[in-house]
Amino acid sequence: MGRVYNFSAGPAVLPEEVLKEAAAEMLDYKGSGMSVMEMSHRSKVYEEIIEEAERDIRDLLNIPDNYKVLFLQGGGHTQFAMVPMNLMKNRKADYIITGQWAKKAFQEAKMYGDVVAVASSEDKTFSYIPDCSDLPIREDADYVYICENNTIYGTKFKTLPNTKGKDLVADVSSCFLSEPMDVNKYALIWGGVQKNIGPAGVVIAIIRDDLVTDDVLEGTPSMLRYKIHADNKSLYNTPPTYNIYICGKVFKWIKSLGGLSAMKKRNEEKANILYDFLDSSKLFKGTVRKEDRSLMNVPFVTGDKELDAKFVKEAEANGFVNLKGHRSVGGMRASIYNAMPKEGVEKLVEFMKKFEQENA
Repeated sequence: MGRVYNFSAGPAVLPEEVLKEAAAEMLDYKGSGMSVMEMSHRSKVYEEIIEEAERDIRDLLNIPDNYKVLFLQGGGHTQFAMVPMNLMKNRKADYIITGQWAKKAFQEAKMYGDVVAVASSEDKTFSYIPDCSDLPIREDADYVYICENNTIYGTKFKTLPNTKGKDLVADVSSCFLSEPMDVNKYALIWGGVQKNIGPAGVVIAIIRDDLVTDDVLEGTPSMLRYKIHADNKSLYNTPPTYNIYICGKVFKWIKSLGGLSAMKKRNEEKANILYDFLDSSKLFKGTVRKEDRSLMNVPFVTGDKELDAKFVKEAEANGFVNLKGHRSVGGMRASIYNAMPKEGVEKLVEFMKKFEQENA
């Protein structure tokens, strides 16, 4: 069987070039006589791998010198706790709820202090981004939290919220490195890599220096302190070495294509192909308000659950896999991350047109 078109929301498709490079180095990485999988994280060879990965992501995002880059473990659910444990000095934080993951982060943070939802789009099943130009941000809030791209619901902040001078914390898991971003506008950016960057098991956090302190909530474990990881250059304990190695290869792949401006153009072209079809289709319908549509995650429905199920089944039989929508919303979702080729989206649309003709 040949490779399928994988529209999974994560773990997701990786660039074929990266997979082939990794395969070629599987038994012997650059004359070391061993795989990166087998390599000590304390070795000089691995030290060069992780340091080069950090340099490349700094180049891609133009990360200022006063920000740390950390390669962490534990996934997003750990960050839901790690953020308040490290940043909630006044025990107060304001959250904007635009989907399931922001909601989970909000619920977790409530365990550590006075946390308020200052805006939400739950009234319309998270199908839009609320107006965040004049929110009731509290004067003593430690930070404002958003999930910038909502994987399940297919929405994206096109304009960052007005935080009224408060630090902005953003979960960027499903839009990480899909387009340029101004790191200076954030106090902390974090994202799981399993959508746009690498295999599951790594979280990359980009955090401003003044927030990397020993002043954390009492009882915060060592493994959940940003400063400990920063002081140890992401090598406090054994990191997911092979996964970070793959992330480094993806950084170089993005740079080879022209960086994040070029990546954004590629992603816009892919998304427009799919959205243009959905807007003209008589059978399929996008579920997100147009101005808030994500370039990464495109949810859609037919309006008939049985027809949705038939579409997913026939799509898989034709090599288009993981199109079933999240269990909380149903329907379909095409995640078209960086590594999804334009050809994959074009062929998906061809199949959707054929399905519509046969099932209209």
